[in-house]
Amino acid sequence: MAKKTLRTKQSPRGKAAKKQATNKTKGSKSAGGIPEKKLEKLRRYVRARAEGFLSDPNITSVGIGYKQTKGEKTPELAIQFSVQAKAVAEALPQLGTKPIPKYLEVDGEQIPTDVIERKYAPSFKKLGLEPKNERRVRADPVLPGVSLGNLFTTAGTLGTFVRDKQTKRTVMLSNWHVMQGSQGRLGDDVVQPGKFDDNRVELNRIGKLLRSHLGPAGDCAIASITGRKFSNKIIGLGTSFSEIGEPQLDDRVVKSGRTSGVTFGIVTRLEVNTRMTYPGGQTAIIGGFEIGPDPKKPAPDNEISRGRDSGSIWMAVDSKGKPTDVMLGLHFAGDDDDGGTAEFALACLARSVMNKLEIEPIGAVKAEIAAPEGIEEFRQGFDPSFLPFQIEPPKFTPSLKRDLAKLDGDEELRYCHFSVWLSKRRKYPACVAWNIDGAEFKRIKRVSFRTDRRGDLEDYQLTNDIYYDNVLDKGHIARRADLCWGSLEEAKQGNYDSFFYTNITPQHKAFNQSDDTSGDPDGGLWGRLENTVFDSEAPHRLRVSVMGGPVFSNKDKKFVQLGEDCYLPREFWKVVAYVDDADGKEKVFAFVLTQANLIEGLVRPEALDFDEWLWARITLRDLQEKTGVVFPRALKDREVAFVRAQGVGDVVMSVKPLFSKEEYFA
Repeated sequence: MAKKTLRTKQSPRGKAAKKQATNKTKGSKSAGGIPEKKLEKLRRYVRARAEGFLSDPNITSVGIGYKQTKGEKTPELAIQFSVQAKAVAEALPQLGTKPIPKYLEVDGEQIPTDVIERKYAPSFKKLGLEPKNERRVRADPVLPGVSLGNLFTTAGTLGTFVRDKQTKRTVMLSNWHVMQGSQGRLGDDVVQPGKFDDNRVELNRIGKLLRSHLGPAGDCAIASITGRKFSNKIIGLGTSFSEIGEPQLDDRVVKSGRTSGVTFGIVTRLEVNTRMTYPGGQTAIIGGFEIGPDPKKPAPDNEISRGRDSGSIWMAVDSKGKPTDVMLGLHFAGDDDDGGTAEFALACLARSVMNKLEIEPIGAVKAEIAAPEGIEEFRQGFDPSFLPFQIEPPKFTPSLKRDLAKLDGDEELRYCHFSVWLSKRRKYPACVAWNIDGAEFKRIKRVSFRTDRRGDLEDYQLTNDIYYDNVLDKGHIARRADLCWGSLEEAKQGNYDSFFYTNITPQHKAFNQSDDTSGDPDGGLWGRLENTVFDSEAPHRLRVSVMGGPVFSNKDKKFVQLGEDCYLPREFWKVVAYVDDADGKEKVFAFVLTQANLIEGLVRPEALDFDEWLWARITLRDLQEKTGVVFPRALKDREVAFVRAQGVGDVVMSVKPLFSKEEYFA
């Protein structure tokens, strides 16, 4: 019986199965009565010499199994070699191969060898047009066992959902040759179903390729999931992957694949190292174990795997013949014999895959909405160390802090190059902090606005209904142009993340779109401060850190449309920090931008005058009182003082109206 190497959740099992697992761990013999020390000795031998054996072009794999005589299994343990073709000794040179000795010496013990005729191919070949079924269409919710692929591959199988240890996000697990292939690369789109089953890839995008591996640890990859519900209940098995097991000879197993559906098998060889050649000519030695047909539950034509089953997971079967929640392996290849009398399959070890990709089981998951699309490695949020001086994230007054939404217990929602603190009551951001690297700007096309559906965040975001057919715009707080920097993939992620409604507030169209867009492709007053910094000032390494958001006022007007309502902010604010290369000083400026006249015009239609907009300097102390945002000491210590006072907005305070861009950072 399979050994369990990791437990994340206890599953209901029969008493007999539990007792066998306990005895297995304590005893000195493995399944079939093989001494553990001998089996481990053979494992080490095969691992150390597999690459050398596989340099022989006729040898397709080497592993540990029971010796066969006249096609029948014997109780004698052997080092088994599979070859593409058997031949008499005289014909071996013509095949470019050498005879395999009858015995090999392993730590002073003579171990018999066994030669079987077998060759393998990735399980995504030999398939013509077939009628569609539930596994091969666009799924929502998405379940393990459905069709999946990269834009450059045909189709394979989604194995299971797992947790990424690096980001704590739920991700999809399948094969390297399913989700990447020789033409793919990290960051590629993943589609469900695979392109072979439905070529409407724009409709079927489901995530991004995050990490992959092709080598001794396996043929494996993980990808993010976004925009659809998902559940971890495997199609046809009625169970979810919750624990990792170590396969033993004669273990009974079961998988659920895109093409062959549910098929049962028996572990026939361990420590199998196989030389695989993939489309595009890429060759690799893949470690794992071999599975043969289960005579008690035979598959049609003994074919336990067929084309495009790659990526499905092999689960342990209990003493009653039922699937458990213990994963033993990740299916990656089938015996390339065109449906002969005995079909064999290959699987990577679950343990090796989990360790290599830094993932872990999540157990049973009911249908829930996936996290937003993206490469999670880029979603680090606002970087406090971005400038030569440290800027800690803001804090908040008690009343504002109670109003902030949380994700996994954290009020800071992290995206690519920026962080958001989201107001539950207003359903838009109370504060956004972001970093800008002007030396790394990229020009990226706009994408569509979207809802962040992680946790319960969807409950605290406005939708498109509030903006439909009126003078309101969806206004970015962290401007998308400010976030499109870094590597091309990183810039794309910043652009993508900027369009989440968590970063959007309702703004009058005159506020967000000006007629003068020279030097500012996005236009608008809101981005004029950043443009001026880069056009007229000399920020060190072209790096700037910014905080901004709306001002919440009890005088804000309520707006209702299509069953949705919101309060329209009358004013906005922004804090800009950088090191000035002109004089070497660390500088911080605070600003407020009022749109009171425009909002009045929206609620009670009247002539609107764009010239009434006003940028003004304000002290951090007054801005803190006005917003409830408690700014870090690093900003207050470096604030550039100004003179000339004038009242603006609802409260009389010391401000400096700015009538030209030359005054912004004077």
